Amino acid sequence: MFFKKRFTAVLLASTLAAGFLAGCGSEGAGGDSKDSDVIKIGANLELSGPVASYGQGIAEGMELAVDEINKAGGVDGKEIKITKVDNKSDGPEATNAAIKLTENDKVTAIIGSATSGNTVAQAQVANGAKTILLSPSGTSPNVTVNDDGSVNEYVFRTSFIDPFQGRVAANFAIDELSAKNVAIYADNASDYAKGLAASFKETVEKAGGKVVAEESYVAKDTDFRSTLTRIKSAKPEFIFIPGYYEEVGLIVKQAREMGIDVPLMGADGWDSPKLVELAGADALNNTFITNHYSAGDPDEKIQTFVTKFGEKYSGKSPDAFNALGYDSVYLLVDAMKRAGDTSDATKIKDALAETKDLSLVTGIVTVDEDHNPIKSATVLEYKDGEQVFKSKVNP
Repeated sequence: MFFKKRFTAVLLASTLAAGFLAGCGSEGAGGDSKDSDVIKIGANLELSGPVASYGQGIAEGMELAVDEINKAGGVDGKEIKITKVDNKSDGPEATNAAIKLTENDKVTAIIGSATSGNTVAQAQVANGAKTILLSPSGTSPNVTVNDDGSVNEYVFRTSFIDPFQGRVAANFAIDELSAKNVAIYADNASDYAKGLAASFKETVEKAGGKVVAEESYVAKDTDFRSTLTRIKSAKPEFIFIPGYYEEVGLIVKQAREMGIDVPLMGADGWDSPKLVELAGADALNNTFITNHYSAGDPDEKIQTFVTKFGEKYSGKSPDAFNALGYDSVYLLVDAMKRAGDTSDATKIKDALAETKDLSLVTGIVTVDEDHNPIKSATVLEYKDGEQVFKSKVNP
């Protein structure tokens, strides 16, 4: 999902990775473990730092999937082994983690990162080492497609992309909430937030709506009152706030304290238990998000997952990051089975690109030419601090 595009990470990848990439075999980083009884998969995740909630959630979902698959006999009789590395919610750390996983651990694939910026930071390493990189929740288009239009050969994602998410939010505001005059309040340093804001604005204006206020904040800000005052004076009927839970929780809390009672909406970056702690359950009433799935969706496959997750994690209800981590493992394993090989990343990469109509918890997935899954989105409403399923939107 996300997010802060860190050019320093890409430069670091160039300097640190150059020495070993030339020596990697054509079968990918996992190529020397063909006769092993273990399938080596790396997890390059935000297990600490500002967005640790995302990475921890993905890890829980991955662990449930791996438990299920290994208990069922593994893949071609081989057990999956996950090697987790904490990238500390930081681009250069994500690059270093990718180098460790490819050079030292010789993994066939890396699942992660949660954020777009931390995924982009390791893309050059993955492509050079011929190691699959599968981001569960990196929603920015530049995760899989470079600025020159070229596709990152070994990079894929499990989540939908920001332009689709922005369109869903705009259509919900106009069609479901009858909002015509809207405001946008976005993190101006985040590719994630800027991409969502642009898509939302374009869709609103094409539908005849009007953006009456467009303001920005910076990550790590804690006082948003002056900007919220300007937004309030524009009298919007709806405010779109694409961003991450750390800032969004405070924005929602302060907006309600200032008497801003119109509907507020964001995207999957809101999805963290920490959001309720920061904003307060009452303040979150009449707020909405676009997301990848809902634990309240009556779909049988989803409810089976919710039950299994609760059994493993003491009754906890799984959020979207749990579901995306879980689905990422099954998406990768499905490609391995169709490739007929559990360690040749090139064959698995080709199979991933050919994925069609694969039924996962977060939707039925077909991978397009840009390595993005074509899948549905879900709209959720917060009621007394709980997410409530509203609707599912197909692409």
